[in-house]
Amino acid sequence: MAEIDTRATVIDGKAFAAGLVERVTGACARLVETHSVKPGLAVVIVGDDPASQIYVRNKGERTQAAGMRSDTHRLADSTSQDELLALVAALNADPGIHGILVQLPLPAHIDSSAVLDAIDPDKDVDGFHVVNAGRLAVGLPGLVPCTPLGSVMLLKATLGDLSGLNAVIVGRSNIVGKPMAQLLLAENCTVTIAHSRSHDLPALCRSADILVAAVGRPEMIRGDWIKPGATVIDVGINRVPSADPAKAVEGKTRVVGDVAYGEAAQVAGAITPVPGGVGPMTIACLLANTYVAACRSAGVVPESLTD
Repeated sequence: MAEIDTRATVIDGKAFAAGLVERVTGACARLVETHSVKPGLAVVIVGDDPASQIYVRNKGERTQAAGMRSDTHRLADSTSQDELLALVAALNADPGIHGILVQLPLPAHIDSSAVLDAIDPDKDVDGFHVVNAGRLAVGLPGLVPCTPLGSVMLLKATLGDLSGLNAVIVGRSNIVGKPMAQLLLAENCTVTIAHSRSHDLPALCRSADILVAAVGRPEMIRGDWIKPGATVIDVGINRVPSADPAKAVEGKTRVVGDVAYGEAAQVAGAITPVPGGVGPMTIACLLANTYVAACRSAGVVPESLTD
């Protein structure tokens, strides 16, 4: 496929994530050397969903490569909720485990909310626990969801000081939209959260110096929705039929974001591609959160992981 001619700066999330992982790896080595604390991440997967299995294996390999302890608990699809909660309780009590991640989705007979709420908030490296959401809302130290955390890192690396900029977030999920708004407020942005019931969504988007697309609808945000020179962060990861009709008939797919990239890249000042933008930041921030959690458990001030 021919490359799209763009006027926008392409924000290379893959390169930034590689640099962050390198910094985390160095910080972990120093934590082991100076305090004898090796960060530990436990990942729990229930069932045999192939995509989840691949994702979990990749997480384990990345965790070990960063110099951390990596424990993976693979449970049968028939595992009961009580059995899963008992495992979470055991991991909460394990001093060698500083981060706990329960891979979603869980089987239908298990209440995901009950399981996530059972994780010790200080080990909740996904940042989904209500306690961590509350800490973020009032500006207290906590563990922040990885995707919005990585998105703000990319914004600051691209723009520097974000103070005073108008930010519009399309999407109000607890995982991305709401924490993204809190993070941008902390950076002194003026923040609008837009959603499916917002009036004149294109006009709202055109008011944004920073536009964050996290709505889960492929290529919903068009080029003429974007203010010239704006910075666009596309969080969406959507599989759609291949652009090649012959491949589409064979069931081949391609990955696109929530933004019509070809159109947007002609208008925006900077934009994240999909793939290769926000996606690589998620696991890098998971490792960063695990390092931070390990430091806090040991009463150690974490090193700064930004450039």
